[in-house]
Amino acid sequence: MRPVLSILSLLLAACAAAPQVNPPDVDVTIPERWAAGKAGATPADTLWWRSFNDETLTGLVAEALARNHNLQASAARVRAAEARAKIAGAPLYPDAGGRVSGSRRKQNFIGLPIPGSGNGVLTSTSSSFGLSLDVSWELDLWNRLGAGASAVLADAQAARADHTGARLSLAGQTAKLWFAAVEARRQVDLSEATVENLETSSEVVRERYRRGLRHALDLRRALSDLAGAEAVLQQRRVILDGTRRQLEVLLGRYPAAAINPGSNLPELPEAIPDGLPADLVSRRPDLMAAERRLAASHARYKQARRALYPRISLTGSAGTSSRDLESLLDGDFSVWNLAGNVLQPLFQGGRIRGGIRLAASQSDGAVSTYVQSVLSAFAEVETALAAESLLAKRQAALETATEQALAARRLAEDRYAGGLVDLNTMLDAQRGAYASESQLIAVRRQRLENRVNLHLALGGGFAGPRGTASITSTTQTEGL
Repeated sequence: MRPVLSILSLLLAACAAAPQVNPPDVDVTIPERWAAGKAGATPADTLWWRSFNDETLTGLVAEALARNHNLQASAARVRAAEARAKIAGAPLYPDAGGRVSGSRRKQNFIGLPIPGSGNGVLTSTSSSFGLSLDVSWELDLWNRLGAGASAVLADAQAARADHTGARLSLAGQTAKLWFAAVEARRQVDLSEATVENLETSSEVVRERYRRGLRHALDLRRALSDLAGAEAVLQQRRVILDGTRRQLEVLLGRYPAAAINPGSNLPELPEAIPDGLPADLVSRRPDLMAAERRLAASHARYKQARRALYPRISLTGSAGTSSRDLESLLDGDFSVWNLAGNVLQPLFQGGRIRGGIRLAASQSDGAVSTYVQSVLSAFAEVETALAAESLLAKRQAALETATEQALAARRLAEDRYAGGLVDLNTMLDAQRGAYASESQLIAVRRQRLENRVNLHLALGGGFAGPRGTASITSTTQTEGL
């Protein structure tokens, strides 16, 4: 029994650890500050959607994170990856099994008659019982098994980072759809008001036509504009209906278009603080996942190379064997066995060398994928920062244009009723006012959506004072 116990004591030190890798340098000069503007250094608030101060949005995001079925499938993939990591780590430990055996045997000795026996055949009956512990273990001297287990553990960490990214993405999708639904409701309200306004204008034109002050062309053009506005209204209602259903599916509800968005978009949150581009890689879940897959590929390359080295295996068993069942626990009947073997691969038709080249190619591919992911992440932040400024300027211009267009429409309608301007002037003023208002509503939603994109690109909310923010890790999956 002592040799087996000695083996077990050696195994206690064997375990798989997550592989560490230094991410490759991006072969691009990274500026000390974002070229397009400011950005948060590290996300201090993982519940970034609360910055919009919209209680309904906060509740919808919480519902989506709790009930979305795609996110639940992502969580199941994390559990499966963790289970695979546990399975992959099993060869590092001994394969031990207990065995209890028993047999009963009867023999006939033909040709050895017993005097006085009726059948003339000598028989013998015997029983035997055994109790043993069997252990086998491959000594991982070259860390071949450990490298394989580390690779699968890194895969599990990548799956967890993917799940964190899925939560971040789901929160962003929910916010965008909510803003889109509110905008759609506001556009419907605007279309309804426009139809009502054109109905009033058409009655004015009709009355002037009846009095012989205007010809039929004016009336037909006014009625055409009214019908066109009604068509746009129905189109806006279709958009609102579809957006409602999309949002409900995201929330895990039946798509009944029963959700009721408000008609007021929230104000844009606080200004963006300063930050450094290099901080990005420490907080984006997709980059964390790419780094973990890069580490896994390096570990598999090590595993493939170490398949060239000899494999050393030990087997042992210890137990008792007795003819009597009550003697199985008696030390006088103990037996044990210990054996070892060394297997050195010599010729396998190029399978091992091919495996090494395959692992090396996959590792090179993982490096390129990681670098490309980093560059794409930088581009997403720079794009969102640039759009922040450009959309703000566009909104300011549209606010001025809308104010002037509404004033022009009121003036044109009054002057047409007084016969001071023709119909073209009034219709043009009405169309201009409607278009400006519609664009203003849209750009307000676009600015909110762009802020969501910036949060997604940065991997979370903005930091407070520098040095006080915390970096989101791949294990922070509950609050995002």
